[in-house]
Amino acid sequence: MAKISIGLIQASHEIEGSAPVEVHKEAAIQKHITLVREAAAQGAKIIGLQEVFYGPYFCTEQTPKWYASAERVPEGPTTRRFQELAKELAVVLVLPVYEVEGIASYYNTAAVIDADGTYLGKYRKHHIPHVEAGEGTNGFWEKYYFKPGNLGYPVFDTAYAKVGVYICYDRHFPEGARLLGLAGAEIVFNPSATVAGTSEYLWKLEQPAHAVANGYYVAAINRVGMEAPWNMGEFYGQSYLVDPRGRMVAMGSRDQDEVVIGEMDTELIREVRNVWQFYRDRRPETYEHLVSL
Repeated sequence: MAKISIGLIQASHEIEGSAPVEVHKEAAIQKHITLVREAAAQGAKIIGLQEVFYGPYFCTEQTPKWYASAERVPEGPTTRRFQELAKELAVVLVLPVYEVEGIASYYNTAAVIDADGTYLGKYRKHHIPHVEAGEGTNGFWEKYYFKPGNLGYPVFDTAYAKVGVYICYDRHFPEGARLLGLAGAEIVFNPSATVAGTSEYLWKLEQPAHAVANGYYVAAINRVGMEAPWNMGEFYGQSYLVDPRGRMVAMGSRDQDEVVIGEMDTELIREVRNVWQFYRDRRPETYEHLVSL
């Protein structure tokens, strides 16, 4: 398929933080199932959800309550549930969840599910922030919840395209973005949870730059709204698809639950890579010092 419809789902989370973990999960899962169906009805073939989609962005506080929301991947019930949905709708899903492995190893993970429901593999977020944001004790306190990823930068050969994944804070690091391109990614999904006042000035800068530098599409996804009781800041939405020339193909609103639909043209990827021979002209033999600093 030369042209593939991409669906990006951005959504608010209205359940107050003190509610039980299972209440959060079921409400968010039901909302996102509805939105995935809507995206498929609009023709989307590859659909990406936001970071840790099945609850609030709980990393704004540090409490062990949220460990209970973690699941095994792919054995956990959420991955299994969305495998069935992907098969029913014949869509590829990028499904960001909270993963537990072994006794107590936790990761910020995205499962990739093919259009026949097959689990293709997972990406674990490599770069883990631990920074203050908003007022009071709020912050992106992710080192409390997540170990750094240890599965490299895989690219998944799906029914419709070669898909890579970067997660939220990863987008500030160009090295992994380049590795995804070298591994053959045609589109890279970046599911995020990021608020105004911290990162918004970079939102439409860094990821279009990754797209241009690597000759692929980037699907940037951000949630919307305020989440109580923390109210760390406004999740400002504006999920978008950007092409290899850095042009915005589609963009969502700032504050609405919605499905953003954009078209990916694989012929444009080849055209851009033939014009800008960045992969041919790079000099990896001169970069060795980079990993020793």
